[in-house]
Amino acid sequence: MLLKKFNRILKPIIFLVIFTFKANSQMQNLYENNYNSFGNGEILEYKLKYGFFNTSYASLSLNEVSQNGRKIYKASAIGRTTGLARIFFKVEDLYESYFEKDFVRPIKSIRDIYEGGYIRKSETTFDHINNIGYFKNKINGEERKINLLNNIQDLVSTFYFLRKHLNITELKPNDYIFVNIFFSAENYPFKMKYLGKEILDTKFGLVECMKFSPFMETGRVFRDNEGISLWVTSDENRIPIKVKANLRVGSITADLFRFRGIINPFNIRVE
Repeated sequence: MLLKKFNRILKPIIFLVIFTFKANSQMQNLYENNYNSFGNGEILEYKLKYGFFNTSYASLSLNEVSQNGRKIYKASAIGRTTGLARIFFKVEDLYESYFEKDFVRPIKSIRDIYEGGYIRKSETTFDHINNIGYFKNKINGEERKINLLNNIQDLVSTFYFLRKHLNITELKPNDYIFVNIFFSAENYPFKMKYLGKEILDTKFGLVECMKFSPFMETGRVFRDNEGISLWVTSDENRIPIKVKANLRVGSITADLFRFRGIINPFNIRVE
């Protein structure tokens, strides 16, 4: 019983802390924006807490690799349970996305996860001209050709897509941001609402942030459709610095605790 409860609570939060900044924008000419918000060697690390307990660790790393003689980015998202939570529910998740350096859209995605005995290993390559995804289940060898929605992103690439291409200066409170995401061999439309700016007290000091509310399915885990809050630095890095999810039992928070390789100043507010 305890294992099942931890599964329902912990799995969505690990998913969120790595990928919550996953949305595409409905704004006109979104792709014409191109911001210098990240670079080779960037690493972001997060700690997750449920009540007084540190339950999980998540990280995002970005590295330049070569493919067919050209330089592209490989982004890796890792999530795992730690401490007591690992005893009850072991999680070892790896998601990888390969995308072009100047224009963020996925070339190839990899999913390799272990979640309390639940195992998935798959790889997808993307044909954006014809909106087709070539999905391969690495466990049973199944291969499928899947029709994709327009301007599709995978879970990890969307994080970098928004940081690089979304014009945040045009956002107004209560604006909605929309995205088409490919995950687990399916297309998922997704949205989140911009709530405005807020000063957040963090371990690094006072940081001006943009606050968002991703819309997730209600049910046994989340209290309501707006039960998640996300704070993203409003500097040129656009780093998710805190996530809070109100669950049906308590809440879980994820906080940035370490970063390396950011290419713009990390702005700390001086009162």
